[in-house]
Amino acid sequence: MTIEVGSVIEGTVTGITKFGAFVELPDKKVGLVHISEVANEYVKDVNDFLKVRDKVSVKVLSVDDKGKIALSIKQTQAAPEKKEFRP
Repeated sequence: MTIEVGSVIEGTVTGITKFGAFVELPDKKVGLVHISEVANEYVKDVNDFLKVRDKVSVKVLSVDDKGKIALSIKQTQAAPEKKEFRP
């Protein structure tokens, strides 16, 4: 399976660090979901949102020349409703 930028695929969380989570994709490829791409809200600790072996949908953000894959979970979720500011 070719990993294409913009595609949404299923993966499994294989590791969690303070800066994000590693997700195994089809064909045993592994990508990184940076902490800023985990959820539509502020994430202080990735462990509050993900656990190892969780199944997640991820969007492929980029694949560099060395094969590093950048992923996003939040871009597969509906955007939160914006609250109207009323002074």
